[in-house]
Amino acid sequence: MHDSSDFERRGLPSVFVASSVFEQAADTQGDAIGFHPQRVFVEHPIQDRTDDEMKVIASEAVDRLVAALVAD
Repeated sequence: MHDSSDFERRGLPSVFVASSVFEQAADTQGDAIGFHPQRVFVEHPIQDRTDDEMKVIASEAVDRLVAALVAD
């Protein structure tokens, strides 16, 4: 989230990706630092996924990522 904040301050749009289990933590950290970046949450867990499973997760997330990246 700090990287997203830095990018945004530099005028570079950003979106961070995390697994869904971290959604509440992202809200809490965003409140703490006063910044709520564009974000996309994907299904959890990520570790131990096969390459094919990761390709499905990425395919399902790409439209949301692009939409968040170009959001006003």
